[in-house]
Amino acid sequence: MNFEKVIFGFFILLAATLNFGFFLGPMTDPAAHDIYELFGALVISLIATMLKFGDRTQIGAIHLATSLVADLQLVAAALAWGYAAHVAGNDSLTPSEMARIVSLSGGAFLANAVSVTMLVAETIMQRR
Repeated sequence: MNFEKVIFGFFILLAATLNFGFFLGPMTDPAAHDIYELFGALVISLIATMLKFGDRTQIGAIHLATSLVADLQLVAAALAWGYAAHVAGNDSLTPSEMARIVSLSGGAFLANAVSVTMLVAETIMQRR
């Protein structure tokens, strides 16, 4: 067993599951989406991206691209949350602001799902 691949797979799957946990729930209900879960998804996604920088294969390039897309979407979601909560002057998040944040995290989840699918396909195709 390759410990490096275990760590790589762990962070890819953890990023996807944290993102899914944040994304799941009524889109416009701020109570269903925890800011700490979004923060956790962003941090783990950034760690997963750093782990993908060493791979020089074509599939490694696609892994990196999907991870960068997920990072960009999650950073945009965090910025949208920060703007809505601290700059816009609202006492609480409006349904449209929350829908925007959750939609951005949904895009990141799609990118994570592609990455996980590629990881599983790559694992299945490996010869012993």
